[in-house]
Amino acid sequence: MMRTQAGYAAWKLRQGCLWCCAWLFLAGIAACKRQYTVAVIPRTTAFTIWEAAHAGAQFAAASSDIQVYWNAPASEDDIQEQAALVDRVIDQHYEGLILAPDQPLALMSPVERALQNGIHTVIIASSLLIPPRQNLAYIVNDDEASGRMAAMRIGTILNGHGRVAVLGVNPQSLSELTILHAFESTLEANFPGIVIADRRTGTHNITEAQQIAEEVLNTHRDLNAIFTLSAIASYGAVNALQSEASTDAIKLVGFEQSVELANQIRSGVVDSLIGEDTYEMGYRAMKLLAANRDTTLPSQEIKLQPVLLTRENIDSPQVRQLVNMDWGRTP
Repeated sequence: MMRTQAGYAAWKLRQGCLWCCAWLFLAGIAACKRQYTVAVIPRTTAFTIWEAAHAGAQFAAASSDIQVYWNAPASEDDIQEQAALVDRVIDQHYEGLILAPDQPLALMSPVERALQNGIHTVIIASSLLIPPRQNLAYIVNDDEASGRMAAMRIGTILNGHGRVAVLGVNPQSLSELTILHAFESTLEANFPGIVIADRRTGTHNITEAQQIAEEVLNTHRDLNAIFTLSAIASYGAVNALQSEASTDAIKLVGFEQSVELANQIRSGVVDSLIGEDTYEMGYRAMKLLAANRDTTLPSQEIKLQPVLLTRENIDSPQVRQLVNMDWGRTP
């Protein structure tokens, strides 16, 4: 009888050990199966248009059970930091990447490495020199339409005659060069009486942007309008026009919107802005990744149309959505 009880006890112990091992094994499998993670890396954290991209991506991710890793350089000129963040995505084996590249040439190699490691990648805002292909898609602003829109606005407010300066040109930005080419060709075709008096390269420093704008104003006393290709260039031009008391005489049309620049439209210092819908870019990019999380990401390029922001529509619902980062709205 003692042997029977001892044997039963040993059997119960073995059964308990087996159940314990099975539970630990299943728990280990569950722990290893992590949540699908997508990294969202915009150009910088310094501007609200990129927080809008974050909001759009986060909204789409929440309804698709996707974890979002959000990070970006503090300044748009920190290209090495953005490339390092892409490398971190590769090292952490994230499943997806949404990237707004600072500079097309410098970001090509990191993106290629991400693709080689099987990371589904969506480029937003502006394109790289890599064409769309398997696991690489683009959801970008229509830069040609932006350039045409700016030219038509300036041509209209100057009644087809005058002199204009272009500020904030980045020779390494495919997006800005495309906007500039469309701007110039549209003026030439539709408003031959408007002359481009000066073109100046850009900077990522507002003080330097103001100095450039002031030099242009002092060089061209007969200037009628300014077209800026970035928010920084717009800030610099606003400061220069205010210091020169030229806000009424010289019309300012800019590319890229912000809350501060929208207020300058309301006050009349800025005539208009060409806005890009970064919220929609982030939202669509995340939805695209979610729809193809278990398969190959299809090759495609989607161009979103820009919106002209003026004093007449700056407080309309559509424009307010472009300017104000609203985490509660739906696309």
